[in-house]
Amino acid sequence: MPIARAAKRAVVRLGAVTLAGALLAACGGSTDDSSSDSAGGKVTITVDLFGSFGYKEAGLYAEYEKLHPGVTIKQTDTEDEADYWKSLQTRLAGNAGLADVQGIEVGRIASVAQQQADRFEDLKKYGADSLKDQFAPAKWAAATGKGGEVLGLGTDVGPEAMCYRTDLFKQAGLPTDREELAKKWATWDGYLALGKQYKAKAPAKSAWLDSVGSLYSIMIGQEKERYYDASGKLIWEQNPALRSAWDHAVQAANDGLSAKLDQWSPQWNQAFSAGSFATMPCPAWMLGYIKGQAGEAGKGKWDVAKLPGGAGNWGGSYLAVPKAAKHKKEAYELIKWLTAPEQQTKLFQKQGNFPSATGAIEKVADAKDAFFSDAPIGKIFGDAAKEVPVQVLGVHDQNIAQQITNALSEVERKGTSPEKAWSNAKKGVENTIG
Repeated sequence: MPIARAAKRAVVRLGAVTLAGALLAACGGSTDDSSSDSAGGKVTITVDLFGSFGYKEAGLYAEYEKLHPGVTIKQTDTEDEADYWKSLQTRLAGNAGLADVQGIEVGRIASVAQQQADRFEDLKKYGADSLKDQFAPAKWAAATGKGGEVLGLGTDVGPEAMCYRTDLFKQAGLPTDREELAKKWATWDGYLALGKQYKAKAPAKSAWLDSVGSLYSIMIGQEKERYYDASGKLIWEQNPALRSAWDHAVQAANDGLSAKLDQWSPQWNQAFSAGSFATMPCPAWMLGYIKGQAGEAGKGKWDVAKLPGGAGNWGGSYLAVPKAAKHKKEAYELIKWLTAPEQQTKLFQKQGNFPSATGAIEKVADAKDAFFSDAPIGKIFGDAAKEVPVQVLGVHDQNIAQQITNALSEVERKGTSPEKAWSNAKKGVENTIG
């Protein structure tokens, strides 16, 4: 899941034939310290994820078990990625309680690659080198350790777009055509200006967007450098791109354009069917979440258009094998199969998770989604995936993002001044990462 990604992403990946997806949270998994792989016979592979990655829902576990008699897959997951990561760190430190397969959110992969390579299997041991050309270069490189270790295989990615409610747009007298809207909100200033128009004639109890935190997250996802530069130096305080995302989020809060909903909260979930907001910046994996919350009654009321300000990425994950895993070889064979282009294609078709495998991206290029007014989601998200900058990932990306979105929530919901909120974010970062 996500990092709500920004560090939260409750991701119930529901949906049908074209897009759905999401991310957030897991905790648990159990292994013991006897770490020998099974030599044939029956084996239970434990998988610990943050949120439902969609494998079970798409029938991939059942398919794998059918192809591999004697193999049973047991998955555990929870909701909050931050809690999942904290629990995972505790279990890694104790070298116990780890699953055979652990999910790693993209905002954490730099920590694994740069600081924790000794706690995870180098998948080259099992032949992972041969898979390199299967993935986009940036996806592969992010999970590569300092010594060239392959520490995880990529699952989905999070190319971004804008989801919007056509019925609410009509009521407010705004155009609904996705191409026309893409021109009107080609920039984020244009997006906020259109939001003011919406507010002037909006249906009762309906805001322009769900939260300013989601606006910040999507904008920062368009940048190559966010919290660190390529040398590993912290730059977030001086980064003009980050400050621009902050300022736009503050402006949206001050202009009253937000529904002031905490993402992943029960109130936010209810808002999808209640029409509490008209637009929401959305990575590909979010479409499935919208379907699940809006339900069948929402079909045809939503659409998807190109994102303001250019392409960006929010989210995506990896599957890794801890050194303390009980069934390492079997775990590798499972994640190799789950992340292969064929399975990534199936997952997109059934759950909507946008693939990171290059072969799968080509196969979904013509996909449309009836729930989202037959939006050409394969093209919209595929184009974004091709254009997104290769992002610099740092070891504390997720922690910093969480502090900033917490501070923006203070502006949005408590009326805290932007200056005070920024100061609180700075203190939060210092306390979190030292």
